[in-house]
Amino acid sequence: MSGAELVEWIAGWPVAALLRRSALLYLVVNAAHILAIGLLIGAIVPLDLRLLGLVGQAPVDVLGPFLARAAAIGLAMAIVTGLCLFSVRPAAYLANPAFLTKLVLLALGTLNAMSVRLSTAWLAAATSGVVDQRLRVQALASLTIWLGAVLAGRWIGFVG
Repeated sequence: MSGAELVEWIAGWPVAALLRRSALLYLVVNAAHILAIGLLIGAIVPLDLRLLGLVGQAPVDVLGPFLARAAAIGLAMAIVTGLCLFSVRPAAYLANPAFLTKLVLLALGTLNAMSVRLSTAWLAAATSGVVDQRLRVQALASLTIWLGAVLAGRWIGFVG
């Protein structure tokens, strides 16, 4: 299947057709996407700030696992709702540099999060509360990447 055929198939997906026909359904999915992003950012920013040592001394071993799971749920919801929204106009989104930037940042943020979760530094922080320098660097990268993804997402509507 070529790229053009895949884009056509996505645009013809029944969910895409429903979203194009129903302003109310589109509104609900769009609102769910915004709520998912809010959950993701609302969990990851405080976790990253804590790992960086910029907000108090709340116990990482208590907050870390909870906030990481909340961020993962937010990311999963954002991906599902984002795919639904993308299906409405896939060719237009693929031609939008802001959308493409957002996709790259989402991939980088997800890879960074997976790298953190699989690291011994995360295990140490999640069990003992000890945050090493490598984990602080990854938290700074995370903060930068995820906030960049939000900005790129907002930029989509302003780029033609």
